[in-house]
Amino acid sequence: MTKYLARHIVRFALLMLAVGLVVFALVSMSPIDPVQANVGQAAYVNMSEAKRAQLASYWGGDVPFWERFANWAGALLQGDMGTSLRFNAPVSVVIAHRAANSLALMGIAWLFSGALGFALGVAAGARRGGALDRVVRSYCFLLASTPTFWLGLLILMVFAVQLGWFPIGFSVPIGVSAADVTLADAVHHLVLPALTLSVTGAANIALHTREKVVDVLESDYVRFARARGESELSVIMHHGLRNVALPAVTLQCAFISEVFGGSVLVEQVFSYPGLGQAAVTAGLGGDVALLAGIALVSAALVFGGNLLANILYGVLDPRMRIGEGRA
Repeated sequence: MTKYLARHIVRFALLMLAVGLVVFALVSMSPIDPVQANVGQAAYVNMSEAKRAQLASYWGGDVPFWERFANWAGALLQGDMGTSLRFNAPVSVVIAHRAANSLALMGIAWLFSGALGFALGVAAGARRGGALDRVVRSYCFLLASTPTFWLGLLILMVFAVQLGWFPIGFSVPIGVSAADVTLADAVHHLVLPALTLSVTGAANIALHTREKVVDVLESDYVRFARARGESELSVIMHHGLRNVALPAVTLQCAFISEVFGGSVLVEQVFSYPGLGQAAVTAGLGGDVALLAGIALVSAALVFGGNLLANILYGVLDPRMRIGEGRA
């Protein structure tokens, strides 16, 4: 167990280093001028050379790439993630403020899409070739090929603009102070973004689960169970679900990265103030400290999801624990 934990700690540290290095490299190669992007084209044209140089120094444009990265990495090791120049606040404060909205959105979408995709996949696989199977596959193929932002715009136009059942955007009512926002208000603003993220994510999970159920139901031990007189429901409950559990765990934990990527587009469509929207703002403004901080958080979430999958493997299948012990 000690070697197992030490190995994953080393991998996590290397992952964080690589993510930070890639973010700084991409921002340094970006054609976006952070000074021009944040002060505006008109103000930049009428600005003196001395003022431009002063702002470039403030944004770190005159500091070499490796020096900027070394300064950031050294501060990060001391618990300082830097200062967001776009939001004029520490990166940790900006991430903490935005993380609550994003985690609520991604958590609901992750759970709902996993449950919906697993149920649809099992139902379609159990009725292979039937009407239900064709409907589920058509639904999955259609949504899997639909851009998330386009579906979000469509849902926004129908349920918010035409029907008026939900607000057009934001996470709280406009003009209401934070102290007066109720849980019902927050949930009301969360429904449409979570719905968009859930229905698109359920498609891939359903298709993969269906294929695994079909493979299980065509196996020799399922044929033997049917020959013994077990009903179709008994075969699915006692043999199908048990053997689909491990692939389902793999898909669900791997889906964390897709949920985070989809949340960036969804938050932009619905003007939802989360980490995804902050990442877009940081990227367009050249705010490398904030962009690197959000990238580290997202990488940590994905790493945690994969680690959780490995732990659950041992819980669901004791043979994997034995294999790890011998290794």
